[in-house]
Amino acid sequence: MSGFSLSSEPFTLMRDCSAVMVPQGDVVSLPAGQIGYITQALGGSFTVYVEGNLFRIAGKDADALGKEPPAPIEVAADATNADVEKLAWDQLRTVFDPEIPVNVVELGLVYDLSLEQTESGQRKVYVKLTLTAPGCGMGDILVDDARTKLEMIPTVAEADVDLVFDPPWSHSMMSDAAKLETGML
Repeated sequence: MSGFSLSSEPFTLMRDCSAVMVPQGDVVSLPAGQIGYITQALGGSFTVYVEGNLFRIAGKDADALGKEPPAPIEVAADATNADVEKLAWDQLRTVFDPEIPVNVVELGLVYDLSLEQTESGQRKVYVKLTLTAPGCGMGDILVDDARTKLEMIPTVAEADVDLVFDPPWSHSMMSDAAKLETGML
């Protein structure tokens, strides 16, 4: 039983719940009453082990696991673009590959982040994101997770997250903290 450890938390789903199969990226519905183990709870989402498979459950469905959803994000009325950009980076630090307990920023997967403010005062965020492997089935899920989390920031009307593969990602792009966490330092 390699999908969970002694630190994994058992659960019984309280209602039907949408989940993403890891690493394939297929969206499935897990039924109410399903039992399993929470193996990772990082960045407001959950990786669960059910009947020999891993699934990612979004934070908005935390109640199905008996957990609290993430708190809403607040931005000061007089927030500057620099304030919102810092918050955008913080939000990207809540995006995790379900199989790796390190966020996409520390993994070196975010190549660029910029934002612009429109005449209406709303903002648009642009991100270039890559994957540790081009064939990763979770690519679309990570892009959607990044976009969703950026658009949770008040004043951000749109987040454009582009999946890029140039330059190719390598372990050297990881922060020292990420290398330490993954045993590569």
